[in-house]
Amino acid sequence: MSNPTFTITTNLWLWTTEKGPAKWHFLSIKGETGEEVKAHAAMARLEMGMAKKRGWGAVKVQVTIGDTVWKTSIFPGTDDDTYLLPVKAAVRKAEGLVLDDEVTFVLELI
Repeated sequence: MSNPTFTITTNLWLWTTEKGPAKWHFLSIKGETGEEVKAHAAMARLEMGMAKKRGWGAVKVQVTIGDTVWKTSIFPGTDDDTYLLPVKAAVRKAEGLVLDDEVTFVLELI
């Protein structure tokens, strides 16, 4: 079985708290793609006999932005079918990404 792969375009945003802006940059995975990620994660848990979700409901992924490819995890957002992809500084620097940039990336569930 091949791993589901999605091409997504969304804006880079900064996580904020009441104490002020944080240093975490994210891309959101929403809508139909978010629903598919949620279903894939549930099926993977069943296939592996895991009753519980991984820490914070994380889902392992491989991401490609431009020439940069890395493995990480995405995390459920506050909306039911939204996942958050953290984009580390090394990736932002390598790809010249700044806050509010529209970013197209390939997400492969692993």
